[in-house]
Amino acid sequence: MIFDRVKSLDAILATAEQKSLHRSLGAFQLTMLGIGAIIGTGIFVLTAAAAQKAGPGMMFSFVIAGFVCAVAALCYSELASMVPVSGSAYTYTYAVLGELMAWMVGWALILEYAVAASAVCVGWSGYVMGLVQSTTGLALPEFLASGPAWGMNGFVPTVDFSHGVINLPAIVVAGLVTWLLVLGTSESANVNAVLVLIKVVALTAFIVLSLPILKGENFTPLMPTGFFGENGLGVVGAAASIFFAYVGFDAVSTAAEETKNPQRNVPIGLIGSLGICTIFYLLVAAGVVGTVGAQPVRDAAGVVLSPDGVAFADRCAELKALGENPIACSKEALAETLRLMNFGVVGDLVGLAASIALPSVILMMIYGQTRIFFVMARDGLLPETLADVHPKYRTPWKMTIFTGIVVAIAGAFFPVGQLADISNSGTLFAFFMVALAVMILRHKDPGRHRPFRTPLVWVVAPLAAAGCLGLYLNLPLIAKLVLPIWGSIGLAIYFLYSRGHSHVGRGLAEVHELDRDAPPPAV
Repeated sequence: MIFDRVKSLDAILATAEQKSLHRSLGAFQLTMLGIGAIIGTGIFVLTAAAAQKAGPGMMFSFVIAGFVCAVAALCYSELASMVPVSGSAYTYTYAVLGELMAWMVGWALILEYAVAASAVCVGWSGYVMGLVQSTTGLALPEFLASGPAWGMNGFVPTVDFSHGVINLPAIVVAGLVTWLLVLGTSESANVNAVLVLIKVVALTAFIVLSLPILKGENFTPLMPTGFFGENGLGVVGAAASIFFAYVGFDAVSTAAEETKNPQRNVPIGLIGSLGICTIFYLLVAAGVVGTVGAQPVRDAAGVVLSPDGVAFADRCAELKALGENPIACSKEALAETLRLMNFGVVGDLVGLAASIALPSVILMMIYGQTRIFFVMARDGLLPETLADVHPKYRTPWKMTIFTGIVVAIAGAFFPVGQLADISNSGTLFAFFMVALAVMILRHKDPGRHRPFRTPLVWVVAPLAAAGCLGLYLNLPLIAKLVLPIWGSIGLAIYFLYSRGHSHVGRGLAEVHELDRDAPPPAV
């Protein structure tokens, strides 16, 4: 049952060959593409959560997360070059492991994209509110500026509304982006290039100002929560969260069809972009640690608190009342660090850069979510009415509005760190399945043409699978529980609806992913 209903890879490849794109991208262009896709949300938003989980040891966390991304990316690239069509890991899995596994991957990708978009909305909210307060002195009431604090009592979730009720700015930005996607508003390459430049300049300014004034004592103790901690703490636990900062590298792997000499240039682009971004992230982390310190917040008994729990929110409120501003409590870590260094104007400019650049990330994540929905609906695995195109705007408006509502609700009521962890659980599962798919296809069909072959596949693919599994096991308990619960819901939907409506199961041989304008129009 697991490996039945495999979508015809030969049909996909034959049509893809007829519609192949012009190979024009070299190693440099791929590297720049990867840097633009990777640098963004994670480093601006998750530095504070990483500081709480690992302290100065978060620098090692960036290296670990970058390594797992690199080996997963090499596996991803082999399938992307063989199946250069819409649908991402969902399509690759459908062609190799069959419909059930493809459904589970697609279901996990829904979790990844929608929750990731919510995390960016919350991160954007923190930077915008910090910028407004710093420049005008005005601020929203606390109950409208952030959602409640969530925790766990054993296996039972707990919620506390004393420090926030609803994140209104996150709802607003999710609504605006959804409205733009329904209208079909597209971003030009020039606009994207400017936004990438804004992000890189902001991080470069932070590094240039912070590195000359590092203090060695701020790096001690280096790993206050240890290498492996409990409930998502420790260097590896922080790496599991920081993984969010690297997602976007698939922009390189999915460009394999347009790459000159992909066997050489794809790994250069992947490793080059991940390497450069890792160096950027290390320098930024060193700047935060060395200038203002990044030791985790502890309770009265000296126990390190989980960054998303009720106790952590209470403790941060106590420290703020005492005039202390630990960076782990900040909602705009990089801008706050610059202000604490007496570079208030530059801190405001970094906040402005994040406020300008992050909505484009939200747009692409919601768009990616609707793309997965669109392909699955046209395969019959979801109700095909979800794929209805608006008669005027020619966009998949139903699924776009539905996705926007889900993103807004999650952003309104959950903290950024928990959203990133939950998103990572779906991402890690999808990448784990891609690593398995590469090994299975090498065994089942070793002679098939592969424009890009994963080097040392029997070393790299197991490392990718083990790395993804290891990071997942080091996520906080609530994030680990979400994936099996979400997966169980997905299995129920598959057997109650999707399996009976599947086009492949009904003998319909069309390959919808071959439509390069899906969903129309391309954003």
